[in-house]
Amino acid sequence: MVRDFELESLIHDPIHGYIPFVSKASLPEGEVSEQEIIDHPWVQRLRQIHQLQTAWWVFPSAEHMRFQHVLGAMHLASRVIEHWYDSLVEACDNVPSRGYVESLVRMAALLHDVGHGPFGHFFDDHYLDQYDLTHEDIGAHIIEHELGDLLRQIRRNPRGELQPLEELEPRQISWLIRRPKSRDDHEGQPDWLRKLRALFSGIYTVDNMDFVLRDAYMTGYSLRSFDISRLLHYSFFTPSGLTIHVRGLSTLINFIETRANLFRSIYFHRAVRSLDLSLGDIFGEIMEHLFPGNPLEHLDEYLKLTESTFLVDVKRWADSDDPRKKEIGERWNRILCRELGWKMACEKSMFFHTGAAEQMSIFSEPEIVEKRVRERLPKAIKDIPLKVDVARHYHRPSGRLPAGGQNYLIDPAYGDAQELLDDELFRSVPTSFLIFRIYAQNHDHDVALNDSLGKMLGEAADAKTNM
Repeated sequence: MVRDFELESLIHDPIHGYIPFVSKASLPEGEVSEQEIIDHPWVQRLRQIHQLQTAWWVFPSAEHMRFQHVLGAMHLASRVIEHWYDSLVEACDNVPSRGYVESLVRMAALLHDVGHGPFGHFFDDHYLDQYDLTHEDIGAHIIEHELGDLLRQIRRNPRGELQPLEELEPRQISWLIRRPKSRDDHEGQPDWLRKLRALFSGIYTVDNMDFVLRDAYMTGYSLRSFDISRLLHYSFFTPSGLTIHVRGLSTLINFIETRANLFRSIYFHRAVRSLDLSLGDIFGEIMEHLFPGNPLEHLDEYLKLTESTFLVDVKRWADSDDPRKKEIGERWNRILCRELGWKMACEKSMFFHTGAAEQMSIFSEPEIVEKRVRERLPKAIKDIPLKVDVARHYHRPSGRLPAGGQNYLIDPAYGDAQELLDDELFRSVPTSFLIFRIYAQNHDHDVALNDSLGKMLGEAADAKTNM
């Protein structure tokens, strides 16, 4: 295809260089451009939601928003199709044109975060959960019901066009962005679409490949945190699914380790988790006054709910005539000034090489740990306010994933592709790790808390040895 530069515009991005997209200029009547989706209020809203939840309060340069991230993910969707489309055609029957597949995954990547609320995943856990929703559920609804008519009129991307009888199906886009919950979730979907889901749910995806590169760069952790070109080069589709050649396995392991280090150093930083604890103490009260209920029943209000509006609106409550709002606003302003209510007193990191090992760990039940720590404290401080925080990250699959079938490895010495599972392929990489921390309201009792935790661990170790 000869590229028409009159229909193309560029975004300059510090991670990927130039990101091309189809502009509104000179399009045939009735056709919708990628720019119109990018400029839509639902996507522009992501300019006002930070990529790093609360970590931007701790890492001053990490002020990037989810808007930059979804543009990067969209660009990576094109890169993976450039590398992997031919193998998809060989692995599956009735694959649509490259133009269709590339436009489909570009739009899924652009829209995969469209349902996020302020503070990202924190909002899922502290607000959406009460309605049995995730940001993916809301995003799927927005894709199908708010953006569906526009998506059906997209006819091209910077590298190709849809065929005359092809039309983007919003339900396929919304299905791609939702994490599989069971193997039955695949039923009724064509084989080629099921395989493409690995671009959004799996060990390495257009989402996490972008955020690892972007977050590492923006926080100052690393300018180029893993070799994405090599990872793409050695990946392809087989009849089993998205497969990596054994020559690329070391690069995949490096990616997994880098992502885990970001969790340990950035996302699970002690001050970040303290912010989350402080925000969690007040968040429910704020939302009672700030938002009317289930976002799916109040989409117009949800469109306007961003971190920008949240930060401004709640800050103003400190001057409210309403005593309740005034008190919440004053507490919120203390958080904004980093006057946090919780200080880390002690910490324990643990690495697990099997899922069973973590389940057997005493830290799998933090309430019991807190109880035992309190029992070993001096009587005068047994009842001081404490918060137990357990931050977990899973490096790699431990056995079969609930949905399974996302990532495979092929080694010519052994023949057919095999599913990437918890075995010697990843022997050097832990299955998971957790960081267990105890927070108090000040540092007055750090020594006592550390001693108590140490005694409890020593007694637990002795009991295990004597079994």
